[in-house]
Amino acid sequence: MTTLITGGTGHLGRFTVPMLAAAGHDVRVLSRTAGAEHVVADLSTGAGLPGALDGVGTVVHLATTGSAKDSAQTRRLIDAARAASVGHLVFISIVGVDRIPFAYYTDKVVSERLIEQSGMEYTILRATQFHSFVAGLFRPQRRLPVLATLDLSDQPIATEEVATRLTELASGAPAKRVDDIGGPQQLTLRECADQWQAARGTHKPVVTLRIPGRITAAFRAGHHLTALPGYGTRTFADYAREANSA
Repeated sequence: MTTLITGGTGHLGRFTVPMLAAAGHDVRVLSRTAGAEHVVADLSTGAGLPGALDGVGTVVHLATTGSAKDSAQTRRLIDAARAASVGHLVFISIVGVDRIPFAYYTDKVVSERLIEQSGMEYTILRATQFHSFVAGLFRPQRRLPVLATLDLSDQPIATEEVATRLTELASGAPAKRVDDIGGPQQLTLRECADQWQAARGTHKPVVTLRIPGRITAAFRAGHHLTALPGYGTRTFADYAREANSA
């Protein structure tokens, strides 16, 4: 089967593309630049989408701008995919997008609704934050005398485990909204900071900040978490050790 992956050169895509290929998919990676196994198209304008979707049976939609502009790209992709008679659209979303009033999350909900109302066969998977996202809170602070974090919890999941689940879903029948997935542990960000420092062998003081507002209140309420035990098995401490020994 021919499968088109949007966002195939991104963090999640770099794990998902080889897994799909290993599972027997004839993989095409949508990109704005030419490259091996790439088809050139632009989700921002729609240019090149009809050709990129020619003969495609499944689309795995991972592309994100990291802003509240994703739904416009999703709408263009849906229009082109319907015209190409794509049989299955798989979409990655985030746990809690419908309960946390963050603009990027709110726009993810718009993308989900567009897919649900498109008339296409689809599967939507929501996952918790990747390990690399949590690490991204700490890496920029490596030269500071203290390590700042927030009074929130998270349930980070390994990117490759999300890619594994996406590959299963893309290889199966459309399933609409499937169960959310999360990592094996719910940790305070202070605990994540301690594990990050332990992996690096550093002992800087950790300052925990409390930021007021509706968004942090929603995170504090745990709307971005799933029930335990999680889908994933690789812990944040595992990731921190491997990341800091690389």
